[in-house]
Amino acid sequence: MVNKTLSLTDHAETMLVERGIDREWVEQTVAEPDEVEPDPRRTGITLAFRAIGQREGRILRVAYAETDEEIRIVTTYFDRARRRRAANERE
Repeated sequence: MVNKTLSLTDHAETMLVERGIDREWVEQTVAEPDEVEPDPRRTGITLAFRAIGQREGRILRVAYAETDEEIRIVTTYFDRARRRRAANERE
């Protein structure tokens, strides 16, 4: 992510407001994710995941497209299924 512009689609901006997600959390998730994987349904989209301590460890999911110059956030939300899976793995 070095020297790349981070931008958000209009949809992603709306999701930040509607879902109470701080832009800083999104930036941290992309810069230092706990996990990363390709989106199985959308070619060229990467999914980054990070536990957010300020939200009781909920897992933030950030979907983005990356070019040589830019990282474009497509959408973001707290992933309930991944949080349940992580809890089950700890048991």
